[in-house]
Amino acid sequence: MKSKTLASWLAFLGGPLGLHRFYLRGSGDWLGWLLPIPSALGLYGIERVRMYGLDDVLSWALIPLLGFTIAGCALTAIVYGLMAPEKWNARYNAGAPEDAAPGRTNWLTIGAVVAALFFGSTILMASMVFSFQRYFEHQIEEARKISQ
Repeated sequence: MKSKTLASWLAFLGGPLGLHRFYLRGSGDWLGWLLPIPSALGLYGIERVRMYGLDDVLSWALIPLLGFTIAGCALTAIVYGLMAPEKWNARYNAGAPEDAAPGRTNWLTIGAVVAALFFGSTILMASMVFSFQRYFEHQIEEARKISQ
């Protein structure tokens, strides 16, 4: 029996590593194995900022990958947490009654939804602002080079 609460927390806390996918679909889930790639690339972008500074063009392209992955996993946690118990049990607990306990929403499930909403939206906005700011600063610098 797959718990909706546990799946929501795994998507929120371990989503960039694919933990929720492995919990729900097993270790053969190919998307679960692909999720750490953009996370690792984003972490590499953060390391490039530490090594080369904020002017590194590759870093401003890589860092949002981590942010968008975290935000997408937070959205997944919200979807899991708000899914109707009947739909949850039909999808992930085949053969269980529609009102089985693992598909029910409780306060821990709501906690995962609230945390995912707060942190996911914050990280999404920060990633968008960072990438747009770096892009426009790069464009202004290129325009200065052309005008000289």
